[in-house]
Amino acid sequence: MRCIKLKKEIKSIYFIRVFAMLMVVLVHVTAPYTHLFSPNTIQHISYHFVNNIVRVEAGLFIMLVGIVFFYNYRNRELTPKVLLDYFRKRVVYILIPYIIWSLIYEADAIYYNHKVFDMGGILDNILHGGSKYQLHFISLVVQFYLFFPIMLFIVQKSAFLRKYLWAVGVVIEFVYYFVNMEYRLTSGPFFVTIISPFLLGAWIGLHYEAIKAKITGSKTVLLGLAFLCAAVPYVLIRYQNAFNTRVPIPEELYKLIGIGFLVIGGLYFFHLSERLVVKLDSDAIEKVKNLAYYSFGYYLLHPYVITQVNIYFPIRDGWFSWHFMIFFQYVLVVVICYFVIWWFHRFIPLASFVFGKLPKKAPLFWEAGKERLPSAKGEKA
Repeated sequence: MRCIKLKKEIKSIYFIRVFAMLMVVLVHVTAPYTHLFSPNTIQHISYHFVNNIVRVEAGLFIMLVGIVFFYNYRNRELTPKVLLDYFRKRVVYILIPYIIWSLIYEADAIYYNHKVFDMGGILDNILHGGSKYQLHFISLVVQFYLFFPIMLFIVQKSAFLRKYLWAVGVVIEFVYYFVNMEYRLTSGPFFVTIISPFLLGAWIGLHYEAIKAKITGSKTVLLGLAFLCAAVPYVLIRYQNAFNTRVPIPEELYKLIGIGFLVIGGLYFFHLSERLVVKLDSDAIEKVKNLAYYSFGYYLLHPYVITQVNIYFPIRDGWFSWHFMIFFQYVLVVVICYFVIWWFHRFIPLASFVFGKLPKKAPLFWEAGKERLPSAKGEKA
């Protein structure tokens, strides 16, 4: 099979990446609600709702991996040369930044006396994503990278899988959940536990042109309502189970609602992003694209920035309300992360080893669009 170079980029992925990176920061900035407010108060319930509904970001990040990989490789033969290049990019742009930031967080914890130096413990944390609360997610992503060539080979041989790949993902995740409950096959992060958004992304990547052609404003609104129909009960049941008497519903139903939360949410944000691509002009899209380049950097950096912001601008009962300080912290973390990554991108050679793949030029995002940035057709592919 001859390699076919893709000519069109999926511009909607930049919007999805920006949505996801802003959501992941919001998850961790609002996390103190659990001890700031008493359970069953309106404040506690409201912050729980916000904190949990934006956790759809986990599915968005995983879905993006599926979209980009399957779109870029769907017509390519997995020759040794292609596979070597594929894994080289994973090591350079994902694994090396992950190891660097794991070591930074380990050193930070030792410096603040949160742990003692233990080389064995450090290596174990790097292996399992335990150096900081968000890094376990990277270990899941790495597993998807390893799994992708095998899945692509299988999908290329099966028309049935190509057509129903999103549904296959739902079934695999649902079945594995209960098999693992019964037999305890795995205890740490394992990619099958969140495979449904990945295979949804794979399905979108394989059929992108056909799916895009059917997107309308009314379908996007309906998907948004469907997302809320899954998200609201999922979040409220989770609250009840965590802080009150467990809701007496079958475990199978609760798991399906959770899968629907991620899958329908992913599909909704994909449709919404495609609509934004249609509605916005090219300059606005370039600005979003420029922001999106920093999404992986945000993921790696934001916990450290949150820690520092909490030291200098703590959330406490003073002349500023808790609510204002949470909002202020969120804005501050988003802004600081952006300028730290931009500064590295602009002034430090090989910044991609620290924050993932970055383009050659480093304009501020509001300056993007004045000159075209390099295409991201092969980005993270």
